[in-house]
Amino acid sequence: MPHFPSEMATPDPVERVPVTEPSDGIPPIGQKVRIEEVAALAGVSPITVSRALRNPAIVSEARRKRIEEVVTKTGYASNPHASALKSGRSNLVAAFLSNITSQQYTAAAEGCAKVLEEAGYHLVIARTSYSYARETTLIRALMTMRPAAAFITGVMELEENRIFLRNLKVPIVESWAYASDPIDMLVGFSNTDGVQLVVDHLAEKGYRKVGFVGRSSGRGTIRLNAFLKGAEAAGIEIKATLTVANVQGIADGRQALRSMLAASPDMDAVFCANDLLGIGAMLEARAMGLNIPGDLAIVGFGDSEVAAEVPPGMTTVVVDAHAIGEKAGEMLLARLTGQKIERPSCLFPVRLEVRGSS
Repeated sequence: MPHFPSEMATPDPVERVPVTEPSDGIPPIGQKVRIEEVAALAGVSPITVSRALRNPAIVSEARRKRIEEVVTKTGYASNPHASALKSGRSNLVAAFLSNITSQQYTAAAEGCAKVLEEAGYHLVIARTSYSYARETTLIRALMTMRPAAAFITGVMELEENRIFLRNLKVPIVESWAYASDPIDMLVGFSNTDGVQLVVDHLAEKGYRKVGFVGRSSGRGTIRLNAFLKGAEAAGIEIKATLTVANVQGIADGRQALRSMLAASPDMDAVFCANDLLGIGAMLEARAMGLNIPGDLAIVGFGDSEVAAEVPPGMTTVVVDAHAIGEKAGEMLLARLTGQKIERPSCLFPVRLEVRGSS
C-alpha cells in the first residue's frame, strides 16, 4: 500500500533545466499570444489568420498549413476557444505519457482513467517520447484545450514548462520520481532507493563485473548516477555503461546488449534501468546462446507483465504502476471537487522481485 514521504526514502536528484530565451521568434510559454504575432510568424495578415481559423476552406492550403503550424507552436487560442474556456466546463484531463509502448505507463493511465471516468471526466493521452521539444509543443497546445487537470508520468524538468503548467491554475499530478519540489502534487517513488536494491542484490549474489544500460536523461540519469555510486561503495566494477536517448522497444535492449558484450565480454551481470531494455537483453542473450544467469545475469526496472514470462523470469524492481495511476486520479478528483489535499506528495514503496535471471 502507498504511504506518504518519510525520512526513510531517498529523494531523487531531479535536474531542473532553466528558462532560456526563445530563438525562433515564438513568445515564451505562458505568455498570451496575439493574432498579430501569429500572422507575423506565418508571413500573412491578421485577417488571413482569422479567416483560416473561422473558415479554413477560403484560405489556400499552403497558407493554412503555415498558420496551423504557428498556432500549434505558440498555443494561440482564438476567441471562440477562449470564451469556452472561461466557462470552466472542461471535463478533459490531459495525461502525458513518457512512452505509450511501455506497459507501466499505460497501466498508470488506465488506473487514472478508471477513477476519473466514474466522475464524468475523460482522460486524453499524449506521448512525450522523453523529448523536451515534444513536451514543450504539447504543453503549448494545452492553451487551446485548457484541461480540467493533468497527469504526468514523470516530473517536468524544463522550468518554462513548469511555470506554464503552474499558471494554468488546474490540479496537476507528477509521478515516477520522488522530487522535493513538484509543480502541484506528486505520486512517486524513489528511483534512488530502487537502484540501491539492485546493487545490494548483485553484491550479495557475488556479481563483480557489471554493465548498465538506460536512458540518457531524466530518470535514466538518476538511475545511472545511483548505480555508479552504489556499485563503487559495494566494490562492484562497472565494465560498461550505455545510454539511449529514447527507448522505443525491446530492439533497443537487444542492440544494447550486443554492443556492451562486444566491448566487455567478461561482464557477469547487466542492470537494465528500464524493463523494455531488460526484456530485449534477455531475448538477445538467449539468441546468442548465453546461459542466464550462469553466463550473464540480467536485472530490470519496472516489473512489466512480460518480465515474469521471459524464461527464466527477469529479476526487476517492482513499481505498482496501476496503483500510482489510481492514486493520481483520486488526488486530481479530490481537487476538482473542491476538497483540500492535506498531503500533496504520496510516496509508493519499491521492492525487488528476484527471479531466475539473477
